[in-house]
Amino acid sequence: MSQQAFRVQGGHQLKGSIQPQGAKNEALQILSAVLLTDEKVNITNVPDIVDVRKLIDLLRGLGVKIDKHSPTEYTFQADEIDLEFFASEDYLNHAKRIRGSVMLMGPLLARFNKAYLPKPGGDKIGRRRLDTHFLGFRELGAEFRYDDSGSQFYLHAEKLVGKHILMEEISVTGTANIVMAAVLAEGLTTIYNAACEPYLQQLCKMLNRMGAKISGLGSNLLTIEGVKTLGGTDHRILPDMIEIGSFIGMAAMTQSDLTITDISLSDLGNIPTTFQKLGIQMNLSEDKIHIPVQDNYEVQSFIDGSIMTIYDSPWPGFTPDLMSIILVTATQARGSLLVHQKMFESRLFFVDKLIDMGAQIILCDPHRATVIGLDRKFPLKGIEMSSPDIRAGVSLLIAAMSAKGESLIHNINQIDRGYSNIDTRLNALGAQIERVDL
Repeated sequence: MSQQAFRVQGGHQLKGSIQPQGAKNEALQILSAVLLTDEKVNITNVPDIVDVRKLIDLLRGLGVKIDKHSPTEYTFQADEIDLEFFASEDYLNHAKRIRGSVMLMGPLLARFNKAYLPKPGGDKIGRRRLDTHFLGFRELGAEFRYDDSGSQFYLHAEKLVGKHILMEEISVTGTANIVMAAVLAEGLTTIYNAACEPYLQQLCKMLNRMGAKISGLGSNLLTIEGVKTLGGTDHRILPDMIEIGSFIGMAAMTQSDLTITDISLSDLGNIPTTFQKLGIQMNLSEDKIHIPVQDNYEVQSFIDGSIMTIYDSPWPGFTPDLMSIILVTATQARGSLLVHQKMFESRLFFVDKLIDMGAQIILCDPHRATVIGLDRKFPLKGIEMSSPDIRAGVSLLIAAMSAKGESLIHNINQIDRGYSNIDTRLNALGAQIERVDL
């Protein structure tokens, strides 16, 4: 089977407007939630990416009726679910290829009293425990079993009963899963130390339109009054904040004049201000960001003059999914930056490729890297490399687009998992990215 790669000719400026796709992380939650009702759910702005298509295939296998109106708009109706599909080899093979499949467990447990799942895959960016999900289900009354020989999770409950749940970690997918289980549980559920990302708020808003009773949206304390059934609704997915951040870094690195449209600024949190700490100029309005051509951008320092540190933390802190983008963008800044990736211990291991391209980076440990900006005096040089995960893959693509000469990026299926037709969209703005079969 042939593998695809990107052949990138660096040194080309971009010019024009680009619209971000629908948010991947929201879509995986929203699509799972269609299992909570037997009525029709219409979803728009669905990102046309590999991970989403895989989840839609899983829903289809479970018996969900799916009408595709366009590449980004679907209607789902889960009125005839085939629970025998759980036992099929097809289900096990497909579910373990996508980490987002774990969010099927909450809706299935809530509506059908049982759920099965093989240990899911996804990015190789360090340990991503599922304990939070299963501890929450157990608090609601579910029995949990893990088959180590087959790497499969089993859940069963005669009925779910609401309870006060103190989550041991702030997990977005864990919170989403417990919320989806609790909306049909008997009685009152409170979830403290809950995630409060805009995507989680979007899920709660959609469930409330379906008839759920969830309060505390946007806070770390959610209160859920269980209901008997949920109905259908219409829902539009937010623009992808990770794509927006990626495009900001890309514009700065390639000295481009770029306008990012349909951004929903109020849902971006501190993403724009964090990139401004690197000295990137931008003109902001509620629906677009304009990044002008800059000869140089300079990393700010703290008030006492010490080196700027950017670190990730749960919302409303800076998202870990953009730490790779921040790091690569800093390589051509003026000044130095300490990048502290707290939440995943393997996400910085792609910096060896940037060092091979000429970047000055000191990998202090698995969580911290010091970037000494080159101030464009020494452009990166094109090399052959491989994408280890979605976000690092796009970071390497940004580096290649700004580099002198040609780069070849292997394993681009990782990029395709999170970014829809990225080569076609960027080529329309002036990039030179060729998708090749090897």
